[in-house]
Amino acid sequence: MIVLRPTAAGQPRVLWLRPNRALDKRGLRRLILGLAAIALATAAFGAWQGNVFAPVFALVEAFVVGFALGAAWRAGDRGERIAVGPDTLEVRAVPGRRVSRFQTYWVRVGLVQGNGRQRLLLKSHGNELEIGAFLGEEERAEASKKLMVLLSETLGQTRR
Repeated sequence: MIVLRPTAAGQPRVLWLRPNRALDKRGLRRLILGLAAIALATAAFGAWQGNVFAPVFALVEAFVVGFALGAAWRAGDRGERIAVGPDTLEVRAVPGRRVSRFQTYWVRVGLVQGNGRQRLLLKSHGNELEIGAFLGEEERAEASKKLMVLLSETLGQTRR
């Protein structure tokens, strides 16, 4: 998901890159509760048939599946904040502390084939940084175009 945030005059333009999520937190809770209810109902039927350990295994399975789905959902919190100012382009990994800065005038945006997929790279002075690795192919191409437009607009404003 690519979001261009409106900013006040004089502030850097901000582009957010985030992975798409199929569920919100409420939907995730409903899914986990639904799966746990089905597992426990099946286990209750198994216990009625004589398998007394079925409810125990169903509880363990419900906790493990809930934990795994929650961990996968939390991985969707990652993203990148790209701030394009008149002098500096800053890429901040969220969550985390990784911050990369490039001079706005010298940075180049490019899509490069590699590892069986296109990679969106920022290059400047021999340094390169891959951004949007969690995006789909079409979204990386769209992010590349939006970032090039932001850079050209920013550079056009500073030259006046």
